[in-house]
Amino acid sequence: MKEELKVGIVGANRGSSFMAPFTAISETTVTAICDINEDVLAGIGDKFGIDQRFTQYEDMLDQIDIVVLATPENLHVPQSILALKAGKHVISEVTAAVSIEQCYQLVETVQNSQAKYMMAENMCYHKPNVLIKNMVRQGVFGKIYFGEAEYVHDIKFLHHNVEGNPTWRYYWQVGINRCNYATHSLGPVLQWFDERVVTVCCLGTGVHTDLEHAMEDTVLMLCKTESGYLIKIRIDMLSTRPANTYLSLQGTKACFEGSRGFGAQEKISIDGGAWQPLSDYEEEFLPDRWKNPSEEA
Repeated sequence: MKEELKVGIVGANRGSSFMAPFTAISETTVTAICDINEDVLAGIGDKFGIDQRFTQYEDMLDQIDIVVLATPENLHVPQSILALKAGKHVISEVTAAVSIEQCYQLVETVQNSQAKYMMAENMCYHKPNVLIKNMVRQGVFGKIYFGEAEYVHDIKFLHHNVEGNPTWRYYWQVGINRCNYATHSLGPVLQWFDERVVTVCCLGTGVHTDLEHAMEDTVLMLCKTESGYLIKIRIDMLSTRPANTYLSLQGTKACFEGSRGFGAQEKISIDGGAWQPLSDYEEEFLPDRWKNPSEEA
């Protein structure tokens, strides 16, 4: 019988979305939650029947084996380092870090720790992205050489709380001019290429929609991989428009285009043929865990 792992969640409100997945895994149990807001702590604790409740992160670490970081992104690296040095496994919400310096600190700590670290980028596990990954692995696309993705999400309404005070997003998502929050787009594309990015170039449109913030409305990031393949990423969290995510992939034998919304389908063309719904290939290429999901999923 496998040892049961005790899970603690810091950032109880956002982190409550992890309750169901850990409940579905027989080897894990959420035993503790941590939040600086005692009302949130009480509400989530009562809702899910969790007795161990902490307002100090370090106090919770002593009681668990795995920690889920569902806190503002500027806290992810400091909290990851504390956990890893204490021998606790880490699942971190995106983004993993907010600076190059933090990235180096995190990597060094992971390398020196016996514990495991994971950045929980969920877009990698969406059905179309998993399907394309398997088709790439089985040679349907031939040699892939260009991928692109867009994360367009107007979140101005999240910049202030109900009392009108700035939230962490105000300062860390749009308060600094950078290609922030790129993992929703870059994650799925990188898993198709299975290569590291070695060269990056970013350009922005300038500030137009909301002059209060340093973040440019739209930022494009061009990436070159180790083999010279090209990836284009668009990040836009300020433009006034409906939200959408879009991905595409080009290979020597096939190409894929995701949906741009308004009822459009994901589609694929193989060997220069006409567009076909991507869903036509689910039976042949989708993993069993997606074709026959558990009741919990």
